[in-house]
Amino acid sequence: MKNLPLIFISNDDGINAPGLRALINMMREIGRVVVVAPDKPQSGTAHAITIHTPLRLHLIKQEAEYEEYSCSGTPADCVKLGFKVVLRGKPDLLVSGINHGSNASVSIIYSGTMAAVFEGAMSGVPSIGFSLVDLSVDADFNPSAKFVKVITQAVLTNGLPVGVCLNVNIPKADEGDIQGVKICRQSAGCWQEDFDERTDPIGRNYYWLKGIFIKSDNGLDTDEEALANNYVSIVPVQFDFTAHTAIEELHKWKLDV
Repeated sequence: MKNLPLIFISNDDGINAPGLRALINMMREIGRVVVVAPDKPQSGTAHAITIHTPLRLHLIKQEAEYEEYSCSGTPADCVKLGFKVVLRGKPDLLVSGINHGSNASVSIIYSGTMAAVFEGAMSGVPSIGFSLVDLSVDADFNPSAKFVKVITQAVLTNGLPVGVCLNVNIPKADEGDIQGVKICRQSAGCWQEDFDERTDPIGRNYYWLKGIFIKSDNGLDTDEEALANNYVSIVPVQFDFTAHTAIEELHKWKLDV
Protein backbone atom coordinates (compact mmCIF):
# COMPACT_ATOMS: atom_id res chain seq x y z
CA MET A 1 0.00 0.00 0.00
CA LYS A 2 1.34 3.38 -0.99
CA ASN A 3 2.26 5.65 1.92
CA LEU A 4 -0.19 8.47 2.44
CA PRO A 5 1.24 12.00 2.31
CA LEU A 6 1.72 13.78 5.63
CA ILE A 7 -0.29 17.01 5.61
CA PHE A 8 0.23 19.72 8.22
CA ILE A 9 -2.69 22.10 8.86
CA SER A 10 -2.84 25.47 10.61
CA ASN A 11 -4.89 28.66 10.40
CA ASP A 12 -5.36 32.07 12.00
CA ASP A 13 -9.05 31.93 12.98
CA GLY A 14 -8.29 29.49 15.79
CA ILE A 15 -8.68 25.82 16.61
CA ASN A 16 -12.49 25.98 16.77
CA ALA A 17 -13.06 27.85 13.50
CA PRO A 18 -15.55 26.16 11.13
CA GLY A 19 -13.17 26.81 8.21
CA LEU A 20 -10.42 24.81 9.92
CA ARG A 21 -12.84 21.97 10.64
CA ALA A 22 -13.87 21.91 6.97
CA LEU A 23 -10.23 21.84 5.81
CA ILE A 24 -9.40 19.01 8.22
CA ASN A 25 -12.22 16.89 6.83
CA MET A 26 -11.05 17.55 3.26
CA MET A 27 -7.42 16.73 3.99
CA ARG A 28 -8.25 13.52 5.87
CA GLU A 29 -9.58 12.19 2.58
CA ILE A 30 -6.13 12.73 1.05
CA GLY A 31 -3.50 11.87 3.65
CA ARG A 32 -2.29 11.64 7.21
CA VAL A 33 -3.05 14.87 9.02
CA VAL A 34 -1.40 16.79 11.86
CA VAL A 35 -3.09 19.98 13.03
CA VAL A 36 -1.44 22.72 15.10
CA ALA A 37 -3.65 25.81 15.27
CA PRO A 38 -3.92 28.83 17.58
CA ASP A 39 -5.99 28.34 20.71
CA LYS A 40 -7.74 31.66 20.00
CA PRO A 41 -8.36 33.85 16.94
CA GLN A 42 -5.17 35.38 15.52
CA SER A 43 -6.52 37.18 12.44
CA GLY A 44 -4.41 40.13 11.34
CA THR A 45 -1.31 39.02 13.22
CA ALA A 46 0.60 38.59 9.94
CA HIS A 47 4.00 36.94 10.55
CA ALA A 48 4.28 37.83 14.23
CA ILE A 49 6.15 35.40 16.48
CA THR A 50 6.07 35.04 20.26
CA ILE A 51 9.35 35.90 22.01
CA HIS A 52 8.36 37.46 25.36
CA THR A 53 6.12 34.71 26.78
CA PRO A 54 6.38 30.90 26.74
CA LEU A 55 4.47 28.91 24.16
CA ARG A 56 2.20 26.05 25.15
CA LEU A 57 0.93 23.07 23.16
CA HIS A 58 -2.18 21.14 24.10
CA LEU A 59 -2.91 17.72 22.61
CA ILE A 60 -6.61 17.59 21.74
CA LYS A 61 -6.94 14.34 19.80
CA GLN A 62 -4.67 11.52 18.71
CA GLU A 63 -5.84 8.59 16.60
CA ALA A 64 -4.75 6.60 13.56
CA GLU A 65 -3.47 8.94 10.84
CA TYR A 66 -4.58 12.04 12.81
CA GLU A 67 -3.24 14.34 15.53
CA GLU A 68 -4.63 17.67 16.67
CA TYR A 69 -3.03 20.31 18.90
CA SER A 70 -3.82 23.83 19.99
CA CYS A 71 -1.01 26.36 20.49
CA SER A 72 -0.96 29.51 22.59
CA GLY A 73 0.92 31.43 19.90
CA THR A 74 0.49 32.90 16.44
CA PRO A 75 0.10 31.01 13.15
CA ALA A 76 3.85 31.33 12.51
CA ASP A 77 4.50 29.95 16.00
CA CYS A 78 2.20 27.02 15.23
CA VAL A 79 4.24 26.05 12.19
CA LYS A 80 7.59 26.45 13.95
CA LEU A 81 6.45 24.37 16.94
CA GLY A 82 4.67 21.91 14.69
CA PHE A 83 7.74 21.15 12.62
CA LYS A 84 10.31 21.21 15.44
CA VAL A 85 8.39 19.73 18.39
CA VAL A 86 5.39 17.78 17.11
CA LEU A 87 6.68 16.32 13.83
CA ARG A 88 10.41 16.65 14.54
CA GLY A 89 10.73 16.93 10.80
CA LYS A 90 8.90 18.24 7.75
CA PRO A 91 5.54 17.24 6.27
CA ASP A 92 4.90 16.60 2.60
CA LEU A 93 2.52 19.56 2.44
CA LEU A 94 1.30 22.47 4.54
CA VAL A 95 -2.20 23.90 4.11
CA SER A 96 -3.61 26.86 6.02
CA GLY A 97 -7.23 27.97 6.40
CA ILE A 98 -9.87 27.82 5.29
CA ASN A 99 -9.85 31.48 6.26
CA HIS A 100 -13.13 33.26 6.97
CA GLY A 101 -12.74 36.21 4.58
CA SER A 102 -10.64 37.21 1.59
CA ASN A 103 -6.86 37.28 1.55
CA ALA A 104 -6.69 38.63 -1.99
CA SER A 105 -4.69 41.70 -3.05
CA VAL A 106 -2.81 43.50 -0.24
CA SER A 107 -4.77 41.70 2.48
CA ILE A 108 -2.07 39.03 2.18
CA ILE A 109 0.28 41.40 4.05
CA TYR A 110 -1.84 41.30 7.21
CA SER A 111 -2.88 37.67 6.95
CA GLY A 112 -2.01 35.17 9.65
CA THR A 113 -3.33 32.46 7.33
CA MET A 114 -0.69 33.30 4.76
CA ALA A 115 2.00 33.79 7.42
CA ALA A 116 1.66 30.09 8.21
CA VAL A 117 2.04 29.40 4.48
CA PHE A 118 5.17 31.54 4.17
CA GLU A 119 6.63 29.87 7.26
CA GLY A 120 6.11 26.48 5.65
CA ALA A 121 7.60 27.61 2.35
CA MET A 122 10.65 29.04 4.11
CA SER A 123 11.24 25.55 5.49
CA GLY A 124 11.12 24.09 2.00
CA VAL A 125 7.64 22.58 2.35
CA PRO A 126 5.08 23.03 -0.48
CA SER A 127 2.46 25.29 1.11
CA ILE A 128 -1.01 26.57 0.24
CA GLY A 129 -3.32 29.09 1.88
CA PHE A 130 -7.07 28.75 1.33
CA SER A 131 -9.56 31.57 1.99
CA LEU A 132 -13.29 31.89 1.40
CA VAL A 133 -14.66 35.35 0.65
CA ASP A 134 -17.21 35.10 3.46
CA LEU A 135 -16.59 36.46 6.95
CA SER A 136 -19.64 34.78 8.47
CA VAL A 137 -19.17 32.21 11.21
CA ASP A 138 -21.92 30.31 9.39
CA ALA A 139 -20.10 30.39 6.04
CA ASP A 140 -20.79 27.42 3.77
CA PHE A 141 -17.52 25.67 2.97
CA ASN A 142 -19.07 22.79 1.03
CA PRO A 143 -18.73 24.49 -2.40
CA SER A 144 -15.00 24.92 -1.67
CA ALA A 145 -14.29 21.24 -1.17
CA LYS A 146 -13.89 20.18 -4.80
CA PHE A 147 -11.49 23.03 -5.57
CA VAL A 148 -9.47 22.66 -2.38
CA LYS A 149 -8.92 18.95 -3.01
CA VAL A 150 -8.05 19.37 -6.70
CA ILE A 151 -5.50 22.11 -5.96
CA THR A 152 -4.03 20.12 -3.07
CA GLN A 153 -3.61 17.02 -5.21
CA ALA A 154 -2.01 19.07 -7.98
CA VAL A 155 0.61 20.44 -5.57
CA LEU A 156 1.29 17.00 -4.12
CA THR A 157 1.78 15.65 -7.65
CA ASN A 158 3.74 18.51 -9.21
CA GLY A 159 5.37 20.29 -6.27
CA LEU A 160 6.06 24.03 -6.29
CA PRO A 161 9.09 26.06 -7.36
CA VAL A 162 11.59 26.74 -4.58
CA GLY A 163 10.53 29.78 -2.57
CA VAL A 164 7.02 29.87 -4.04
CA CYS A 165 3.71 29.14 -2.29
CA LEU A 166 0.06 29.60 -3.27
CA ASN A 167 -2.56 32.11 -2.13
CA VAL A 168 -5.93 30.61 -3.07
CA ASN A 169 -9.16 32.60 -2.65
CA ILE A 170 -12.60 31.11 -3.24
CA PRO A 171 -15.66 33.23 -4.08
CA LYS A 172 -18.79 33.13 -1.94
CA ALA A 173 -21.07 31.21 -4.31
CA ASP A 174 -22.88 27.93 -4.76
CA GLU A 175 -20.70 25.24 -6.30
CA GLY A 176 -22.68 25.33 -9.54
CA ASP A 177 -22.08 29.08 -9.83
CA ILE A 178 -18.29 28.90 -9.45
CA GLN A 179 -16.92 29.26 -12.99
CA GLY A 180 -13.62 27.47 -12.48
CA VAL A 181 -10.06 28.31 -11.48
CA LYS A 182 -7.79 31.12 -12.70
CA ILE A 183 -4.06 31.57 -12.19
CA CYS A 184 -3.73 35.27 -11.39
CA ARG A 185 -1.48 38.04 -10.25
CA GLN A 186 -2.10 39.99 -7.07
CA SER A 187 -4.37 42.96 -7.62
CA ALA A 188 -3.21 46.46 -6.74
CA GLY A 189 -5.30 48.14 -4.08
CA CYS A 190 -5.30 49.47 -0.53
CA TRP A 191 -7.38 49.64 2.59
CA GLN A 192 -8.93 53.06 3.21
CA GLU A 193 -8.88 53.04 6.98
CA ASP A 194 -10.18 55.10 9.87
CA PHE A 195 -10.73 54.68 13.59
CA ASP A 196 -14.08 54.64 15.34
CA GLU A 197 -13.48 56.65 18.53
CA ARG A 198 -15.58 55.73 21.55
CA THR A 199 -15.62 56.42 25.28
CA ASP A 200 -15.72 53.75 27.96
CA PRO A 201 -17.91 53.99 31.11
CA ILE A 202 -15.21 55.79 33.07
CA GLY A 203 -14.52 58.41 30.40
CA ARG A 204 -11.45 57.01 28.66
CA ASN A 205 -11.22 57.06 24.88
CA TYR A 206 -10.71 53.88 22.92
CA TYR A 207 -10.57 53.07 19.21
CA TRP A 208 -11.76 50.39 16.76
CA LEU A 209 -10.00 50.12 13.41
CA LYS A 210 -12.37 50.12 10.44
CA GLY A 211 -11.93 50.42 6.69
CA ILE A 212 -12.97 49.50 3.19
CA PHE A 213 -10.89 47.95 0.43
CA ILE A 214 -10.27 50.17 -2.60
CA LYS A 215 -9.20 48.39 -5.79
CA SER A 216 -6.90 50.48 -8.00
CA ASP A 217 -6.31 47.87 -10.66
CA ASN A 218 -8.54 47.28 -13.68
CA GLY A 219 -6.51 44.38 -15.05
CA LEU A 220 -8.39 41.30 -16.16
CA ASP A 221 -5.69 38.96 -14.84
CA THR A 222 -5.94 39.79 -11.11
CA ASP A 223 -7.25 37.87 -8.13
CA GLU A 224 -9.89 40.51 -7.38
CA GLU A 225 -11.18 40.35 -10.96
CA ALA A 226 -11.35 36.56 -10.86
CA LEU A 227 -13.26 36.56 -7.59
CA ALA A 228 -15.67 39.22 -8.84
CA ASN A 229 -16.54 36.87 -11.71
CA ASN A 230 -16.97 33.81 -9.47
CA TYR A 231 -13.63 32.17 -10.26
CA VAL A 232 -11.29 30.64 -7.69
CA SER A 233 -8.10 32.70 -7.80
CA ILE A 234 -4.64 31.14 -7.43
CA VAL A 235 -1.76 33.57 -6.98
CA PRO A 236 1.79 32.17 -6.75
CA VAL A 237 3.62 34.28 -4.17
CA GLN A 238 7.12 34.33 -2.69
CA PHE A 239 8.81 35.36 0.53
CA ASP A 240 11.72 37.02 -1.31
CA PHE A 241 10.60 40.66 -1.10
CA THR A 242 13.42 41.97 -3.30
CA ALA A 243 12.13 44.44 -5.91
CA HIS A 244 14.40 43.03 -8.63
CA THR A 245 13.14 45.50 -11.24
CA ALA A 246 14.37 48.41 -9.10
CA ILE A 247 17.95 47.22 -8.63
CA GLU A 248 19.19 48.64 -11.94
CA GLU A 249 17.55 52.00 -11.21
CA LEU A 250 19.14 52.20 -7.76
CA HIS A 251 22.56 51.48 -9.27
CA LYS A 252 22.21 54.83 -11.07
CA TRP A 253 22.09 56.73 -7.78
CA LYS A 254 25.25 58.49 -6.64
CA LEU A 255 25.82 56.77 -3.33
CA ASP A 256 29.56 57.31 -2.95
CA VAL A 257 30.38 58.05 0.68
